[in-house]
Amino acid sequence: MPLITRYEPIQVTIQTDKVRDIPCGTKGGVMIFFDKIEVVNRLRKEYVYDTLLNYGVTYDKTWIYDKIHHEINQFCSSHTLQEVYTDMFDQIDEQMKEAIQADCTRYAPGIEIIGVRVTKPTIPATIARNYERMEEERTKVLIAIEKQKVLEKEVETQKKMAVTEAEKDAHVSKIVMAQKLTEKESIKMQQEIENEMYLARERSLADSYFYKVMKEAEANRLKLTPEYLELRFIEAIANNTKMFFGDKVPNMIFDQRLLGNFLTGTLRSMPKQSEKLTQ
Repeated sequence: MPLITRYEPIQVTIQTDKVRDIPCGTKGGVMIFFDKIEVVNRLRKEYVYDTLLNYGVTYDKTWIYDKIHHEINQFCSSHTLQEVYTDMFDQIDEQMKEAIQADCTRYAPGIEIIGVRVTKPTIPATIARNYERMEEERTKVLIAIEKQKVLEKEVETQKKMAVTEAEKDAHVSKIVMAQKLTEKESIKMQQEIENEMYLARERSLADSYFYKVMKEAEANRLKLTPEYLELRFIEAIANNTKMFFGDKVPNMIFDQRLLGNFLTGTLRSMPKQSEKLTQ
């Protein structure tokens, strides 16, 4: 007698089970259908015997196909159509995976749920048209918001450009002002140098003139002797010679004492004049 009478191939690698045509009713009573939900799973080798012993060869019907129907209906019955179809649709995959894995870990630990992919459910045509119109309006709103953002960005860019231009102008103005101030200071220094040169030149001229006057005074003091003054006096008289016509000629009286008194007075006044020039 053979020991093996029948065998069943069991896949222990990653496989994808596709659950189709899943009806469910939402919290508001609207019937919708999920055309397809894919469950990526794997049966671990070390749990094959125990899993088949407890749930048979069609273990995946119990823990994947039937479980998907159950979890989807549980989810739909506690949420509105808006939540299932739009607001929370992106969360259904993860919630299904966690719910199935939790029960499998508790009752069939050999089954590993890797991932769940849920397609968009089919809703009644009238409601679908409403959603399409809502989506169109939402799209228009999003477009308007994006346009507003673009305009705000352009305004902000123009503002930044204006600020940058103003900062550049201020920087340039600061440089120009510093340049003008430097030029003014240079002109001031040049003027001060010219003033100092002028004062030095005038001081030199004044010193030269003073020296000249002092030397002339000293020369005059040395030159004004009685003999020289007598000579100058005689020359002056000679230069003032007058001619008289007529029968009578005036008598000219030359007083030697008058000449002496004149010369003596002149010599006495010379030291006083020298002192005044020195002061």
